[in-house]
Amino acid sequence: MQTQTILLIISAAIFALIVSLYQYIYKAKNRNKKNLFFAFLRFLSVFAVLLLLINPSFKNNIYYTEKPTLVVAVDNSASIKHLKQDQLVAKFVNDIREDNAVNDRFNIKYYSFAEKLNDSLNFSFDQKQTNISKALDDLRQIYKNSVAPTILITDGNQTYGKDYQYSSTRYKQAVFPVISGDTAQVTDTKIQQLNVNRYAYLKNKFPVEAILTYSGDQTVTTRFEIRSGNSTLYTQKVLFSEAKNSSVINFTLPASVAGVVQYNAVLIPIANEKNTINNSKAFAVEVLDQKTNVLIVSDIVHPDLGAIKKSIESNERRSATIQKPAEVNDVENYQMIVLYQPNTRFRGVYEKLNSLRKNRFTITGSKTDWVFLNKAQNIYTQEITRQTEYYIPRFNSNYGTFLFDNIGFENYPPLIGTFGEIKINTNHDPLLYRTISNIETEEPLLATIEQDGIREAVLFGEGLWRWRAQNYLNTKDFESFDDFFGKLIQYLASNKRKSRLNTISESFYYGNTNIKILAEYFTKNYEFDKRGSLSITLKNKITEATQTIPMLLKNNSYEVDLSDLPAGDYDYTVVVIGENISRSGSFTVLEYNVEQQFLNADVTKLRQVATNTKGKLFNLTQSKELFQNIIQDQRYQTIQKSKENVVSLIDWKYLLIIVIVLLGIEWFARKYNGLI
Repeated sequence: MQTQTILLIISAAIFALIVSLYQYIYKAKNRNKKNLFFAFLRFLSVFAVLLLLINPSFKNNIYYTEKPTLVVAVDNSASIKHLKQDQLVAKFVNDIREDNAVNDRFNIKYYSFAEKLNDSLNFSFDQKQTNISKALDDLRQIYKNSVAPTILITDGNQTYGKDYQYSSTRYKQAVFPVISGDTAQVTDTKIQQLNVNRYAYLKNKFPVEAILTYSGDQTVTTRFEIRSGNSTLYTQKVLFSEAKNSSVINFTLPASVAGVVQYNAVLIPIANEKNTINNSKAFAVEVLDQKTNVLIVSDIVHPDLGAIKKSIESNERRSATIQKPAEVNDVENYQMIVLYQPNTRFRGVYEKLNSLRKNRFTITGSKTDWVFLNKAQNIYTQEITRQTEYYIPRFNSNYGTFLFDNIGFENYPPLIGTFGEIKINTNHDPLLYRTISNIETEEPLLATIEQDGIREAVLFGEGLWRWRAQNYLNTKDFESFDDFFGKLIQYLASNKRKSRLNTISESFYYGNTNIKILAEYFTKNYEFDKRGSLSITLKNKITEATQTIPMLLKNNSYEVDLSDLPAGDYDYTVVVIGENISRSGSFTVLEYNVEQQFLNADVTKLRQVATNTKGKLFNLTQSKELFQNIIQDQRYQTIQKSKENVVSLIDWKYLLIIVIVLLGIEWFARKYNGLI
């Protein structure tokens, strides 16, 4: 309590004493013991009221102990059950829960993981993918400011993601891996990986790369085959030994039939081989009979041209050619044209495009001749200022021409465009708006236009190469940006009429991937309609079993997750309930379970994780040794902490009650003695 507050309290006590003595002693006609009693009551009540007005504060220190956190992360993927470790894992976790010494020493937090980290232990051991690296990264973020040793119960078999034995070097907590799986080396041949393109073109050959591995100490000979239906398309003899334990086979297959063609890669099992599931892999290739050709026309050299070409050709179904305006003479061979910063040399190009009614993508910037461009077409005009401005993109969440998600445009570098007002003289759909110096405008930065059967997109700014580079900095790949650009190219390269209901699906899915079908539904004015009620009916082509599932609204699309579908060929129909609108399609689910490809636990990587994080490796039969180790580890001590609470007297409600009681006693006493 401060000195100033103490002086105020003393002053209040003196003032209350003076008031009480003045009223009941100095002014009293008859001085007796009753007056002293009344003076005492008045002193207490006045002093209490003054204390409430002064409202002094008192400090209160609370001491408590904080136990270190023990993180228990359990692998919930299907490989645990495939290796017959599910019951042992459940027993190990139960041992942790029942060990009083561990629970007294630590504050235990339980997690399960497969594709992602979950803060619960609902064991199913049926998850199709394992990403140990992501689980460790998520835990690192959660406990970055805490002491939290981690028990990692897993077989160490990761199906995708960063290599966790290297990413674990950034994990600041000690990890105690618990091996769930057989550590003994057994003889096994395996198709480790198949590398094949998703698409091929009719009457061409497509490459296939097979990586085959062997574990064992004997020299064995087997055969690798590629089958399709009842035919064997490729076969090769493979020799393995203890020294030569892997083989890479490269070959090509003919694409002779259009559509989705299924294949089966088989590595013939050797004698007494235990796990034969990993000796075969199904794959498919969609054979296309056409390719989207895009022409990029530019009169200048600019980094945007390379970024545009790379984004277009990131999909093998598309190719891009860069030409100067004077070189353009075969426009009819291209599905769409990219016009980069047009000037007067583009006059002949525009005449050819208009006569052939070709779709186009116009990109303007600091080198664009707007005097020419305003005359070459009458769809949009730019105010002539001959000045430039930086435009930051802002995503239009109500964009409805085609399905699209925000890929983080607000964090992308600004584009350079011509300063001045833009007028679009026809119906258009802005995908991106301009933001200038943190001022949000309604002027479009990127818009799509469809007029008289011709589709056009206009980007009012240069610097797309910076967007593609920023996307790599954000995500370590170009996928999001290339997907954005690809959807734009796909829309512009198509001449199909706009429909009120569109569906988006792949022609085939692997059994270990998420199977999602999307649908977009529009009003009669072609604005996205969030009020629709959509359902999808699936039919298995072999069994003819059908099921109807409602589709859920998610952002600007309707979605259904079909990841639990068994392998097979399916037809689907999406309908809008209450409307006579439907769309149909088909897809194939290929048989493949990556979690069943493993025969042993990956002890080497788990041991490296323990070394990287200064932990120790255990197995499922060493629960007591693990518990004793972490309890005796001096790095994990219970810490005593203090917390200082500052309490104001006005928060003490009993003081107000005391004042009321004192005043009440004084009133009744005076009434009783005839002083009132």
